[in-house]
Amino acid sequence: MAQYNDTGLKPDDVKKHMVDWLRDAHAMEVQAETMLKKQLDRIEHYPELTARIEQHITETQNQARLVEECLKRYDASYSGIKDMGAKVTAFGQAMGGMFVGDEVVKGVQASYVFENLEIASYKILIAAAEVIGDSETRSTCESILKEEIAMAEWLSDYMPKVTQQFLTRESIPDAEAKR
Repeated sequence: MAQYNDTGLKPDDVKKHMVDWLRDAHAMEVQAETMLKKQLDRIEHYPELTARIEQHITETQNQARLVEECLKRYDASYSGIKDMGAKVTAFGQAMGGMFVGDEVVKGVQASYVFENLEIASYKILIAAAEVIGDSETRSTCESILKEEIAMAEWLSDYMPKVTQQFLTRESIPDAEAKR
């Protein structure tokens, strides 16, 4: 527990922050799942994107479960209020996409930004877990971080392709390109 002395914080203060950040991470995963499912429901002409989103929904559900396990080790639970707020935000994001002509391109762009938010959040949790000396939470967050980085990299690599696919479909008379 010497790590606490390095921070100048009391152990209870550090644990309070850790629980808050874990709750934020859980809400973030709830938001991601909702956002991904709404996006998936609207994709019609992009099978590669559909398959990757389906895979990441499964990963996201598992990530939320893993974060819940971390919270339980602190005798805490996720925040229903934060989770509900995350669902409402995700629903609003999905609804906003319905009214743009390039929905699939904007969806990939928004997903990439969100993945990078998740990456930052898990890096923060890893650092906090190191301060506390919580190797289980650190290991869990490192595992989740790898999946988030993989998804962000996939989206980064896929953006040019989806853009080209969209523009090609857009140029065909009577072809729907937006989703």
